Amino acid sequence: MDGENKRVIKEKIVELIHKCQEDILNMENNTQPVKPENSLGRISRMDAINNKSVMEAALRNTKNKLAKLKTALHRIDNENFGICSSCKREIQSKRLIYMPESDRCVRCASRT
Repeated sequence: MDGENKRVIKEKIVELIHKCQEDILNMENNTQPVKPENSLGRISRMDAINNKSVMEAALRNTKNKLAKLKTALHRIDNENFGICSSCKREIQSKRLIYMPESDRCVRCASRT
């Protein structure tokens, strides 16, 4: 992978890390417990609890993505960055720009 592609991918990773950190802060505010003293109807309370569960799942996924992005940022200067961990072929730069946390090529990722 050439230096220009690595620079673009590194910028994208840093941008995504900042976005994930902002999203996590917002999601953590939205996953506060539903207080029983709030004057909600039964259906509204069930909706609030369901929304909280959905937001908690999104929060877990965002935290996982953030961890993968940080790992990718540390690995980007490694000579093996951009090499598929399964088949050892080069991962397309377009895939790495779109999903910089990827460690497998499209073909290997679609097998699982």
